[in-house]
Amino acid sequence: MPLFKRNPFGHILFIKRLLIQIFGLISYHRYRSFNKLQIEGSEILRRIPDKNVLFVSNHQTYFADVAAMLHVFNASLNGRNNSLKNISYILNPKLNIYYVAASETMKAGILPRIFAYIGAVTVNRTWRSAGKEVKRKVNMSDISNIGKALNDGWVITFPQGTTTPFKPIRRGTAHIIKTYKPTVVPIVIDGFRRSFDKKGLMIKKRNVLQQMIIKEPLDIDYENEDVESIVKKIKYAIEQHPSFLKVLPIEELKEKNNS
Repeated sequence: MPLFKRNPFGHILFIKRLLIQIFGLISYHRYRSFNKLQIEGSEILRRIPDKNVLFVSNHQTYFADVAAMLHVFNASLNGRNNSLKNISYILNPKLNIYYVAASETMKAGILPRIFAYIGAVTVNRTWRSAGKEVKRKVNMSDISNIGKALNDGWVITFPQGTTTPFKPIRRGTAHIIKTYKPTVVPIVIDGFRRSFDKKGLMIKKRNVLQQMIIKEPLDIDYENEDVESIVKKIKYAIEQHPSFLKVLPIEELKEKNNS
C-alpha cells in the first residue's frame, strides 16, 4: 500500500490508521476496565461482504457508540469471538469503515473534527438544526456521499437521528437501502447512556454493563418492498418499536420525557 494512498473522500489512509490506533488505545479501557462490554453475534461480521454493508443501530451517545463498534468490528475481523481481549487487533484495523453523523456535531470543536477524519460521512439533518426543529429538503450530495462510502466499505448509521430512545425511524434510511441495495445488519446497544455523558466523551458512571448485539442481516426485497415496510423492519430489528418499551433507567426516562 502506498504511504499516501487516500480513500474516496481524500483522507490519507496512513493518517486514518494512526488515528484509529491512538484513539483505540485511549478508549479501550472504557469497554474492558471502567465498564464491561458484553458482545453477542460478532461472528456475523466475518460472514458479510467487505463492501456495501449498512449497519443500522439505536443511538445513545454521540461518539462512544461508534468507538465501541469500531473496537468490536476490528476485534472480530482479527479472530475474536464476542471479545475485545488483547488489543493487538488495533494494529490491523479495517480502514473502510464509515459512520453517518450530523455536520453540526462534527464541526463542534477540534476533537470532533479529528473523529470525522476517522470515518464520518457528514449530513445536514433535515428536521433539526442548532437544537431547533426545522424543515429542509434532503441534500442529494449527502445521499451521494453515503453511496460513495457504501461502495468503498461498511457504513454505520443511526436511523432515528437522535440519542433519545423510541423516536421514529427516518425514512431516508429506507430510501438509501432501496437505492444502493446494501446488506443491512441491525445492531442493538444498551448501557452507553448510563456509562457516558451525552457526547460519549466523559465517563459518567463506572461498573456499568454495556451490551452490543449484532443480528443477522435483514431479508429485504429491494425492488418490491416499499419504504414503510423497510422502516418497520428496522424499527423491530433495532428494538425501537413501542412493543419493546420497558421500564427504563431514571436517566433514560428523564431524557425521553424532556424530548
